[in-house]
Amino acid sequence: MTLDEIMHVPLEHGRARVTIPDGWQQGRGLFGGLVAGLSIRALEQVAPDRPLRSLTCEMCGPVQAGDAELVVEVLRAGNAVTTAAARIVQHGEVQAHAVGVLGKDRVPGTRAVVSPPAIRPWQELAPLPLASFAPGFAQHVEFRLTGPLPFAGGSEPRVEGWVRWKQPGTRRDAAYLAACIDSYWPALFSIERAPRPMATIAFTFQPLGIPDDDVYYRATLAAQDDGYCVEFRELWSADGRLLALNQQTFVVIK
Repeated sequence: MTLDEIMHVPLEHGRARVTIPDGWQQGRGLFGGLVAGLSIRALEQVAPDRPLRSLTCEMCGPVQAGDAELVVEVLRAGNAVTTAAARIVQHGEVQAHAVGVLGKDRVPGTRAVVSPPAIRPWQELAPLPLASFAPGFAQHVEFRLTGPLPFAGGSEPRVEGWVRWKQPGTRRDAAYLAACIDSYWPALFSIERAPRPMATIAFTFQPLGIPDDDVYYRATLAAQDDGYCVEFRELWSADGRLLALNQQTFVVIK
């Protein structure tokens, strides 16, 4: 299945049933980028003339392969901004909850204060081999790494490189960017010596541009305390346009 097919949400009267395929897991549950992507595709349907500007998503529990229900509620629709909530429900329990802010274009102009990375061309890099410890969904992605390898015990908690979906479909939108920005491993892994279980519990996302097929990823660990850590993530185009920002809070399970 393509990424588009998996993130298709046939919303009617604020509800939709979707089937989560097997083979897209990240640990116990569904890859978090798809959880966010499904939420975005659902939220966009309640305000089709207003692009997504910001998403906050709490990953309450592991979304499992099989049937799930999406429920969308418009919290407020103003003259230019709509705020709506989406829930992914399985077996009577909320496994993910998201709030999206969707707004019309306002003042024209583009500016990025964040300094762009020194982007090494995609064609100069070899695809990263799929490791035995890689999560299930990684079989659908091609990574071309320019930063440190995971579990190499490095000195910098950062990740950097290209990401491309092997079967993306045709849409290049906010949901596509959400899947891309969640595809790499946590930056903490760059300074670790061995895999350890972690899970995203909060996901904040801002789409800022229209992507090409290949997007460049950069992430850094911001803070770690008491078994929780926060990192900042960015997506860039090959010509240096900032495409998306993301902050994630992880729990280090052990």
